[in-house]
Amino acid sequence: MDAEQRTVAVLGAGTMGTGIATVVARAGHRTLLFDVSEANLARGIDAVNGFFDRSVELGKLGRADAEAAKARVTGVTALAELAPADVVIEAVLEDLALKKEVFGRLDDVVAPRTLLHTNTSTLSVTGIASGSRRPERVVGTHYCNPAPLMKLVEVADGRHTADWAHRATREFLASLGKTSVVTKDRPGFIVNRFLIPWENSCITALETGLGTRDSIDTAVTGALGHPMGPFRLLDVVGLDIHQQVATRLYEQLRDPRFFPPPMVDRMVSAGDLGRKTGRGFYTYDDTRFFGS
Repeated sequence: MDAEQRTVAVLGAGTMGTGIATVVARAGHRTLLFDVSEANLARGIDAVNGFFDRSVELGKLGRADAEAAKARVTGVTALAELAPADVVIEAVLEDLALKKEVFGRLDDVVAPRTLLHTNTSTLSVTGIASGSRRPERVVGTHYCNPAPLMKLVEVADGRHTADWAHRATREFLASLGKTSVVTKDRPGFIVNRFLIPWENSCITALETGLGTRDSIDTAVTGALGHPMGPFRLLDVVGLDIHQQVATRLYEQLRDPRFFPPPMVDRMVSAGDLGRKTGRGFYTYDDTRFFGS
């Protein structure tokens, strides 16, 4: 796949889908952001626009470039509107039956050589691809959160992924300015196999009084060189997302390190999900993406 402008569809206007749409639009591709909910779609478009506006405020992006990027994003609620897509990036809920259904429906909408990417972080790429009549063009592409700021994307082939689809996927990711690493189609891939137990350990350390929120975040950024501490990161990802990913990995791997600590359940029950709700481990006046 060459570096020319492509039409890229992103399915799901949640935190992850919105972040990926931001990346795609910033890279110069025409971007179709799809969601069945008009309210979710409106929030997603607002988040994308907010990211580019904030980037201008921070001096990271010129106003003309920001406006051009915003103009490349179109919100759609009908799957048929995705017909022109060269690449489809699925970022819907982590539900195998739902993802298989979506990929099956896409077979009747997009061209036979359209790349189909799934942003799953816990489910089998092979299992998701089985919903398509053309599993050879389905590739796992797990964007690290927050997608507009994190350079890494994990690439996992399904059992029937074709070599041409793998190559085209990595070329496409390069066009987004991303660094791709190849991993096996296994629960959690590379990043979440390491990240989820570590985040759980940090939460437990806070819950048991080993350190405060600020002392743990400062220790991690100051001594380990991480760009943000675990609690800032969890607020960006969302405590509900962490809970879902951790629980699914525990169910598959049966390793107690993956099971979310009790504090996670309490925060999710209280609606303290992080930046998107204005309160998590920290509080926020602005729930938009920060710019870059």
